[in-house]
Amino acid sequence: MQRLSLLCALVASATALLPADTGIASAPHDPGAASAPDDPGVSTRPLRFTACPESVPRPPAPDRVDCGRLRVPLDWDHPEGAHLHIAVSRVRASGTPAERRGVLLVNPGGPGGSGLSYAVTKRAKLPERVRRAYDVIGFDPRGVGHSAPADCGAMGGLFDAPGPDPVPVGRAAESAGLDRLHGLADDCAAGAADTLPQLSTEQTAHDMDAIRAALGERRTHYLGVSYGSWLGAAYAARFPHRVGRMVLDSVVGPEDWYDFDLRQARALLRQREVFFGWAARHADRFRLGDDAATVRTTYLRVRAELAAHPVDGFGAAEYDRAVYRSLGRTERWTALADGLRASLRDGDTRLLRPATAFDGAESRNYEAANRIVKCADGPGPAPRRVVADIRRLRRLDPYPVLTGIEASACAYWHHRPARRTPLGGPGVPPVLLTASAHDPVTPVAGAHGLRRRLPGARLVTLEQDYSHGVFASRGNACVDDTAAAYLVDGTVPARDVRCAGPGLPDPSPATTGR
Repeated sequence: MQRLSLLCALVASATALLPADTGIASAPHDPGAASAPDDPGVSTRPLRFTACPESVPRPPAPDRVDCGRLRVPLDWDHPEGAHLHIAVSRVRASGTPAERRGVLLVNPGGPGGSGLSYAVTKRAKLPERVRRAYDVIGFDPRGVGHSAPADCGAMGGLFDAPGPDPVPVGRAAESAGLDRLHGLADDCAAGAADTLPQLSTEQTAHDMDAIRAALGERRTHYLGVSYGSWLGAAYAARFPHRVGRMVLDSVVGPEDWYDFDLRQARALLRQREVFFGWAARHADRFRLGDDAATVRTTYLRVRAELAAHPVDGFGAAEYDRAVYRSLGRTERWTALADGLRASLRDGDTRLLRPATAFDGAESRNYEAANRIVKCADGPGPAPRRVVADIRRLRRLDPYPVLTGIEASACAYWHHRPARRTPLGGPGVPPVLLTASAHDPVTPVAGAHGLRRRLPGARLVTLEQDYSHGVFASRGNACVDDTAAAYLVDGTVPARDVRCAGPGLPDPSPATTGR
């Protein structure tokens, strides 16, 4: 089994970033380095930027992206110990010096999402005023990508193809499901050893402040999406006096990760019913059924067939992952419906398969970091509760989508934390939250809950929208203009804002290939 890469060299592609690094090493105090004000005794050298790895896309000229890495303690509570390096990227502001507002740190979500390329891809979608005002700063959080990537090995068979049906029916299947969770937790413990507690959101919040200090900035301006909203709220809890302008998009609520995962699973059931009704309204296009009940029957028929007879390693588990991915973004619904039709008609599952392999190196790293971070952020459920909650979901629907209940692995976690990550709190400047009214991935109730932890916060809700990701994502002028005015001019809306959304999509032309 591979060890967590904190204990070995960074992945080979990182060598294009900076000279080879051995992951974790002892970290003696360097009296010649600049010190981060909020972590006395911890040295933070100014960031030096050079060429990025080939995996980082290049922005259109004249913009350019540069990369560097920052040495930070493995454990910020014991900065004299081992250390690791955080990979950082930068695309400079395109405006005049008078227009510049500072740096905008960005995070794409997860936990487990790589942010090094995100500085380029997200910046391209930001309103021009924001691009002119801010250096956009991306980074791979600890345990992700080029920042000592986590590796949990086989993760209890998570990458087996076809995987076992993720919806357990009967006590034997429930027991087997718990055994797989136990195996996943054991694999992560074997891969990460004693570093499990240090790959937490709180530790990453300290890394963010070290990035701020290394860039010579007094304030952290920030855009966090999905898990990035949780990370931003954790940063605000620890460094309220360092918070500048902060946009938290598609907000994760202030609850334990396991409770959030269950809220998401219930929202996905509602979203799936919306999808069934949408496909029925376009029966001439998809031919899955003339009403939602018939489309549902067709959906379950495809699932049952794949569970009994997987196609090239694509069975019930892979099917549920494809549905999970598709339900969260309405622009993927046409391909999902076309994929159901193709699978039903001639057993062709190509349209249901993601464009990238689930068991590729990047995916393996994401899945490992996701569980490690969630289980480091707070207490997990008892195994008996995991079974009871699956039974409750099955009473709502016999075949729920359980793919996103990742924190169930925390039931068997090693080094279980005694407390949960603090989020928000008094003294935080006004923060802007943006949310889709019907987002099943981060249900809007979470935004209302986090808003109560952030004094002076305002919530921008995109009504009649069913997708995950709002600001600089949905192309909505009301949302984008409100957030741009906040980021560039500091304009905080007098009250919460409601923006008209697009509603459900018109089907795109018939999908071919992937």
